[in-house]
Amino acid sequence: HNGTVYRWNRACYGISENRPHLRIENRVLPAGPTPRDEIANAAFWFGLMSGVSSQYDDITEVMEFDDAASNFNAAARLGIDAQFYWPGCRGHRPANELLRDVFIPLAREGLRQAGIDASDISLYLDTIAERVERDQTGSQWATRSLSRLRELPSRIEQLTSLTAAMVENQRTGRPVHEWPLAEPGRRTHSRENFRQVGQFMSTDLFTVHENDIVDLVANLMDWKHVRHVPVEDDEHCLVGLVSHRALLRFLAQGGTEDRNGHVPVSNIMHRNPVVVSPATATSDAIRLMREHHVGCLPVTQDGETNGRLIGLITEYDLILIAAPLLEEFLEE
Repeated sequence: HNGTVYRWNRACYGISENRPHLRIENRVLPAGPTPRDEIANAAFWFGLMSGVSSQYDDITEVMEFDDAASNFNAAARLGIDAQFYWPGCRGHRPANELLRDVFIPLAREGLRQAGIDASDISLYLDTIAERVERDQTGSQWATRSLSRLRELPSRIEQLTSLTAAMVENQRTGRPVHEWPLAEPGRRTHSRENFRQVGQFMSTDLFTVHENDIVDLVANLMDWKHVRHVPVEDDEHCLVGLVSHRALLRFLAQGGTEDRNGHVPVSNIMHRNPVVVSPATATSDAIRLMREHHVGCLPVTQDGETNGRLIGLITEYDLILIAAPLLEEFLEE
């Protein structure tokens, strides 16, 4: 389920006139990020399909299915950095070369044969050509911008800053190949960014099973620099939590090993940790931490103790949010 965002291109299986086939279902309009970019995408796509159909009566006679599948996978993984096989070319060629030398000219001819106004053809296909020349597509702008925003303390600030830069650039009306990358200097401390736990919780979690050995937990804490490790069952539901304090207490008291010399995680985990849901207010989460004297709150899908684990918030996450706000307050 893709939620409210549809994939721009997707492979679909169908049967037409009793013959099974694979097709690419193309949705160019949501691929913006500006109206000019959207129309350019559509012009390039339909022009190329028309041009290829005119040049090759049956593409299957000049191209193997395996080559088409390889091209599809390369495009999905690497975008404009991919290399493709194309009939008439020796070996694989970089996508930007094929776009410049083969695909854009084919698209121009396809649109011309369809009776599209020459000025429209130039405007929109030149937009595609400029993306290739400047090596900046919408996805490249987003990923490169996000890399520059890594110095911001939280994921939500990084994504909010990226979105703010996108909106600002969209308002100029310029196509995406002319956009400057997002700058980390633009901070977004709106309280709306942190109202709920789900906006800043950690989702890249390191978990263990209750039958795993305690040594694994200790090593995870050391390797990943974490102080809390959630315990899941086979259905990824929360069954407990191991804190660094519980581990230290176990070691200090000389924990009892089983006959194989191992100690299962179930021996030291806290079986009913305080949990929250993604919709829990941040202020309520802070209050729960204070009341229960805990430095970590597992986040389950429904807020139930044994619900499906989807995230984690810790004191450190709250420090990352509070630190820049405190700095600004002290500098006033």
